[in-house]
Amino acid sequence: MVLDGAGWHIAKDLRVPNTVTLVRLPAYSPELNPVERIWLYLRERFLSAHVFPDYEAIVEACCTAWNALTAEPERVRSIANFPYIARVNA
Repeated sequence: MVLDGAGWHIAKDLRVPNTVTLVRLPAYSPELNPVERIWLYLRERFLSAHVFPDYEAIVEACCTAWNALTAEPERVRSIANFPYIARVNA
């Protein structure tokens, strides 16, 4: 699991199972966080340059964007695949 170093990702009593590896990213490096690249893709392709009339419209647009992205697992892999992730899992 990739952690970006945010304060809420730090817990003294956190118990991490042996099957999970925590990878802490360097400070101020959002470009290394796979999720940041996914959000960027969603904003660029689905959510930018729109004015939404209300909260429900925003949620609907986000759900539509997310469903479109998750329908293409290869695209998700290509957006979020970083060489360092493969090395961590090796």
